[in-house]
Amino acid sequence: MQIGVVFPQHEIGADVGAIRAYAEAAEDLGYKHVIAYDHILGANKQVHTALDGPYDISHTFHEPFVLFGFLAGFTSLEFATGILIAPQRQTALIAKQAAEVDLLSGGNRLRLGVGIGWNTVEYEALGQDFASRGKRLEYQVALLRRLWTEKEVTSHDPFDTVTAAGLAPLPATQPIPIWMGGNAPAALDRIGRIADGWFPMAWPGHGLEASLEKIMASRNIAGRSHLPFGIEGQLAYSADFDKTMDFADKWRAAGTTHLSVNTMYAGFESIDGHIDALATVAAGFGLK
Repeated sequence: MQIGVVFPQHEIGADVGAIRAYAEAAEDLGYKHVIAYDHILGANKQVHTALDGPYDISHTFHEPFVLFGFLAGFTSLEFATGILIAPQRQTALIAKQAAEVDLLSGGNRLRLGVGIGWNTVEYEALGQDFASRGKRLEYQVALLRRLWTEKEVTSHDPFDTVTAAGLAPLPATQPIPIWMGGNAPAALDRIGRIADGWFPMAWPGHGLEASLEKIMASRNIAGRSHLPFGIEGQLAYSADFDKTMDFADKWRAAGTTHLSVNTMYAGFESIDGHIDALATVAAGFGLK
């Protein structure tokens, strides 16, 4: 089980020095990857009173591809978007940005986690249709894989048209792994049919096992059960260290391939608090 960290998007702010210090400390402590969440815009919920979701206009989000390009310049960490809201973006641009991160970081360091999101305000601002986002994601995954592996692509689907065009340079990793988030029945079926891995919105003993069964059933029907499949668990940091490590054992027993330590919402007032927490958990795992 590979151990990584969740980039503390909402609490790290705009201090570039803090971002660098956090990433360097994570690598020095023995963590192998960093996950970044994604939102382009936050909505003012005093105006959008019906909007249901955990984030608003006050939450900080750094753009994942730019962030990963920055971190790749001074760390050897692997990167994952957990998740990128793909249907609100241009597919060819996602392909280009992901390919560039993969290439410039030396290959095999990026997992592109994608999902459909929940923020209607964000979709509106980006000029994309919210209602068809699930259907569009399926077409996007197929097109992304072609753009990463073929010099010239011609593809016409209900959402994207590419005519005799391609990326140059292509990524070093062909194709870049595509993981998915979600826990709704349609999402679990989609994950089983077309994804390389899963970012669960469930936990061991609290729905994870039943959701994984549904994914594996879809993989079997799609003839993909022979392919590798990854699971990225999250470990929320707690001052109760025994509780934290006990939950890590439960993730491991569930077949988790990757586990990321999340120090957000633990009450830290500075980046040093996050780093100290990571050091405590790293010692428990024996990472160094």
